[in-house]
Amino acid sequence: MLLIAHGLMHKRLPQKNEWKQLAVYGLLNISLYLGLYVLAMQNVSAGLGSLAIATNPVLINLMAALIFGHRIRFITLISLLLCMCGVVLAAWPLFKSSHATPGGIALLMGCMVIYSAGVIYFSKQNWSNLHILTINGWQTLLGGLFLLPLALFTYNKNLNILNLQMALSVLWLAIPVSIVGVQLWLYLLKDNAVKASFWLFLCPVSGFVIAAITMHEPIGLFTITGMLLVLAGLYLVQKDKA
Repeated sequence: MLLIAHGLMHKRLPQKNEWKQLAVYGLLNISLYLGLYVLAMQNVSAGLGSLAIATNPVLINLMAALIFGHRIRFITLISLLLCMCGVVLAAWPLFKSSHATPGGIALLMGCMVIYSAGVIYFSKQNWSNLHILTINGWQTLLGGLFLLPLALFTYNKNLNILNLQMALSVLWLAIPVSIVGVQLWLYLLKDNAVKASFWLFLCPVSGFVIAAITMHEPIGLFTITGMLLVLAGLYLVQKDKA
């Protein structure tokens, strides 16, 4: 990302206070959120992990209201209710086979709060004309550097299998997720963080669809009904221009 931004596109480097903003955002969005999420997923089932992501829009709306006095409109509450009900309904069949430890749940909820705080922080900063690719590249690099000492301290070569499967997994996390996905997310955040947060409801729903395609997991009436409720909630909040 930085090679493209600075080497090919000739975008400017961050200046003065922007370095601090990038460091704080990288700490929240990469070091703490992703670091804790990986630890949490060792003690929480994938279904509950994806469902937890759907709590972020609620947390973001509450933080915006409590910290910055953002007014939560009635249509926003209706949309939140529809989307939350939809996600829970779609995930309902998974609860029978789900597992989680108290520590895993605590870590999961903690990293959701941190991620939501990162979203609010990003939306309230003045990024001037700093390119989104520059922001994403530096916050990812700085967040990774903050994790490096802990990674070196806890490194165990017996737990790292350097093969094609690992390489493809890392490439998937790096390119579609960290570059393409985060680029689109930052673009949405620059417009309206509260409205952008509602798109996070699609994460667990799309996860069910991907699981059905790749893992041949069945999509039942619960899943379809839940998806329709999420789409209805997204339509309402995006249609509202206020």
